Amino acid sequence: MRRLSSHPWSKQRSRFEFLELINGLCCRSGGEICFSFDVGASRRAPEWVSNRMKAPGKIQITVWLLGLAGAALFTVLLIRQGLPQVGAAFLAAGWAIAAVVIYHFAVPVFLDAVAWWVLFPKSDRLPLRKLLWMRWIGESVSTLVPSAAVGGDIVRARLAAINGASLPVAAGSVLVDLTLGVFTQAGFTVLGLALLVDVTGQKNFVGPTLVGTLVGILGVAGFYFVQRLGMFRFLALIVARLANSPEWQSLVQSGEMLDRTIRTLYARRRAVIMCCVWTIISLVGGSGEIWIALHALDLHATFVNALILQSMVLTIRSAAFAVPGGLGVQEGGYLFVGNLLGIPGDAAFALSLIARVREIALGIPGLISWQLIEARRLWRARLVGVAR
Repeated sequence: MRRLSSHPWSKQRSRFEFLELINGLCCRSGGEICFSFDVGASRRAPEWVSNRMKAPGKIQITVWLLGLAGAALFTVLLIRQGLPQVGAAFLAAGWAIAAVVIYHFAVPVFLDAVAWWVLFPKSDRLPLRKLLWMRWIGESVSTLVPSAAVGGDIVRARLAAINGASLPVAAGSVLVDLTLGVFTQAGFTVLGLALLVDVTGQKNFVGPTLVGTLVGILGVAGFYFVQRLGMFRFLALIVARLANSPEWQSLVQSGEMLDRTIRTLYARRRAVIMCCVWTIISLVGGSGEIWIALHALDLHATFVNALILQSMVLTIRSAAFAVPGGLGVQEGGYLFVGNLLGIPGDAAFALSLIARVREIALGIPGLISWQLIEARRLWRARLVGVAR
């Protein structure tokens, strides 16, 4: 597979249309994310285009309503557990809060970057340190931007393309990584559920959880098969026909290129298997940060309890992906699972707050880094435009 530098687009418009296809078909955010794309393909001055992914007004209203509902749930749960008690438990964690922040970056984020790295063909493979940085920024966007549940994945695909990976491989590797990640998380959910039943003896919630997991697996399986069948060419063809303009036909060619790339990535079986292996190691290893917090709060600090909390809370939050940041939902998950494990409510809520602090501590620098990158590229483009 040739790199982008040796495969120029036939038209100056094509590169933007390819990125527009990726953004339009992959992003399901309820708000708006703006990217600037360099679509200069000749000796002429570069042109910068702002691609705004605007959801209909009803979707935006829904996002805001879900956010308000989550905030209300968070407040109600906090009041029920007692603000002084929760505050005291949170402060008792002390050093563990910084340890959790460091651990999350050094273990789960790093391992997720490795899982993404192995999917790249050698001709397009970027250094692991760069993918680690992109993964961190992508997670920051997905976590802290309320209307961008998967916006972070689009950001890391864009950053990979900016840093030298071909556009089809950058986008395709992210889509494959997402699909395999959901499959792997389903297995992690079953593992956590089995351990929870073994530890607590509770079985009344097993049925609904397994049904929900099965529905999720079937949905992702369907997404996998339509990827293999060539969904992007099909969708681009629909868009081109609706536009009823020959100028949009190059979008179909871009869709075909992405479909071919995705099929090639899935055909690399060893890379697919290793991506799943590194992802499950990341999920299990991520339980370590909960173990650190449990130990600092002098609770039932066993790795099994930490893994159960990690698996069940992650499952609950994933099921409520439409709620921005999982606000309120994550706290409810910690309280529910913590109660089954014999963890007091105020301490369980404190565990969730520690996770929130970790998200903010890593997420804000990640967002700032992303904005600096975009601002620098925009500034350089303007300078080139003025010079010419």
